[in-house]
Amino acid sequence: MTTTALPAHLAHRLPLEPRLATSPLRFIWHVATGPFRGWLLAMTLFEAIAATCGILLPFALSRIITRVTTGQGPREAVLTDLAWPLGLFAALCLGELVAGRIAGVMQWSMAPRQRQHVARSLFYYLQGHSHRFLTDSFAGSLAHRVAEVAQAVNQVLFALITEFWPITITLVIANALLIAANPLLGGFTILWSLGFVVMSLVSARTVQPLAQAASSARSQTAGQIVDAVSNHATVRLFAGLEHEASRLDYRYVDELDVVLRANRAMERVRLMQFIASAILKVGVLVLAVVLWSRGMIAVGQFVMAVSLALLIISEARNLSRRFLDVFEHIGNIGSGVKAILRPHELPDHADSRPLSVARGTISFAAVHFRYTDGVEVFNDLSISIAAGQRVGLVGLSGSGKSTFVSLLLRLYDPQSGAISIDGHDLRSLTQDSLRSQIGMIPQDPTLFHRSLRENIRYGRPDASDAEVEEAARRAHADEFILRIPGGYDALVGERGVKLSGGQRQRIAIARVILKDAPVLILDEATSSLDSLTELAIQETLDVVMAGKTVIVIAHRLSTISHLDRILVFSEGGIVEDGSHAELLARRGSYHALWNRQSGGVLPDGAVAPAGSQPAG
Repeated sequence: MTTTALPAHLAHRLPLEPRLATSPLRFIWHVATGPFRGWLLAMTLFEAIAATCGILLPFALSRIITRVTTGQGPREAVLTDLAWPLGLFAALCLGELVAGRIAGVMQWSMAPRQRQHVARSLFYYLQGHSHRFLTDSFAGSLAHRVAEVAQAVNQVLFALITEFWPITITLVIANALLIAANPLLGGFTILWSLGFVVMSLVSARTVQPLAQAASSARSQTAGQIVDAVSNHATVRLFAGLEHEASRLDYRYVDELDVVLRANRAMERVRLMQFIASAILKVGVLVLAVVLWSRGMIAVGQFVMAVSLALLIISEARNLSRRFLDVFEHIGNIGSGVKAILRPHELPDHADSRPLSVARGTISFAAVHFRYTDGVEVFNDLSISIAAGQRVGLVGLSGSGKSTFVSLLLRLYDPQSGAISIDGHDLRSLTQDSLRSQIGMIPQDPTLFHRSLRENIRYGRPDASDAEVEEAARRAHADEFILRIPGGYDALVGERGVKLSGGQRQRIAIARVILKDAPVLILDEATSSLDSLTELAIQETLDVVMAGKTVIVIAHRLSTISHLDRILVFSEGGIVEDGSHAELLARRGSYHALWNRQSGGVLPDGAVAPAGSQPAG
């Protein structure tokens, strides 16, 4: 398989448990001091140079006007006197242009890299969350928050460097020049600047919670849209378009109410800005006229004062507007980190070690497990499965079979007791290494919206094309793959919707065959296949099972009758344990299930409470 070399900012591997700050300001600081801090510092320097050159232009202009209005003697002598201020003016223009463009080039070059770095860090952290967290959350909303936070961090950092920092320099130098021209004039603009900044800051802080609420409302709407689109087949099957449109309309009503409240607050702030700007414009102009009429300032200083006042108004109004934008972005970051950067429920510990299965012995020792609503699943469950043993799990729905497998995969942790493989407690192992040693074929497999080849290769990313195609042949998947336009390179659609249930299951079987893990879990792995294909694949699976520890969840008892051992679950416990022949001879629960199955399938029984989740 050929691979493309990754750029430097993506080439390194991040830990699955990155140390990310959990407040918006600390998160921004975490990013600012990260791998792009050199770029950010350089941008800060060039923006300072550009801002300084820009604000000194009225000063140079005042010197030119003063020389022109007070110059005496031949015109040539006046022009000679103008050489220095004209040169200064030209140098300032050039400095502002060059420094500003260097900072701009650095920004557009670095911005997408930094955004990708932040999004990648959030993605890695998100993947470390528990099965419970991910199943309880809107996938679309989480994806939206990752993208929104990554973009918002860029917006905040660049606003600080390219807006607030230059504006600060502008205000400081402008007020210093006005004080030098006349203390009364400078004092007025300093008081106005301080008052305007404080007013803008307080107003923006007031708007921040509303902006954050608006961001959260938009994320919820995005999640609802993704949920409806991803379940489009169900929507069509139940003619639910009007229902989904109605739910979305109500969602939009709620969102609009929150967004309009935020917009009204922002508009009130803008009104205060315009009133304050008018006060400065009129005040500076009147004060400058009075000072000039009394001979306290020259014509050049008069022009500089008015020019600087207009420049201060422009920059200060921009500052206030950027306050609003920045606090909105900080609100978005706050919503995102609050939703994503919660403590991981099942983290790998610092001393967790990788697992390499030598034999495949599985042990449950005094395991106690219950749902959050208090419904108990396992109470003091103890069972051992020998290495290389093939074991079937049977029982009515809700009896604990799937929970048994989920605990083995460490999707959840028991409240007490221990689960181990080859004597290693699962909690002492890295989760990736544990799951890399287990191959599972679920009853309802889902696929990535990628090619068939990529979906099969997911079992072993370094597998060659020939190995992928061999796994597909063993899973009898090549029979339909070669008939599809594009063959192995054909895309399967989101969650594999372009394939039938049986085709998806064969791809899932091929993926597990390619993975070749020492522990194999089959959850009705052939339930979606026709009888002839099931028989052929069952023979393949029997070969694949050789030398592995195998757990098979079955509703058709005939599919597990040939296994070494069968565990019968009932009401969260194991009530019988033995081979098919032994259990039939006991004439107990298994015998009753065997006789009760209709069409070879067990009837439905007690079902776990809807929406139940394991207790923490």
